[in-house]
Amino acid sequence: MPAMLVIATTAVPDHLRGALSRWTSEVVPGIFVGSVSARVRDHLWQAVTETVGNGAAVLIHPAPTEQGYTIRTAGTRRRVPEDFDGLTLIRMTAMTPAKKEQRPS
Repeated sequence: MPAMLVIATTAVPDHLRGALSRWTSEVVPGIFVGSVSARVRDHLWQAVTETVGNGAAVLIHPAPTEQGYTIRTAGTRRRVPEDFDGLTLIRMTAMTPAKKEQRPS
């Protein structure tokens, strides 16, 4: 039975965006929405995780949880989903400080 999904991408290869757009609609740049079966969803997510490269992606889809959905991530993200007694909360990781430029004296 088809269920709605949302995939948000950041800095992923163009060919991955093309593959996602075969099954979903890119409603704004990098945000894909569709209604697909669990099998297609898992196939799409496998393609995302294999080709995300230096980018990042988040998949949100219905699940039998208190919140009614689950979150999967791929790539490096500052926001990390964490399970807290059955609820998915978002933990923010620390920003890496930018290297200071050294000027000649």
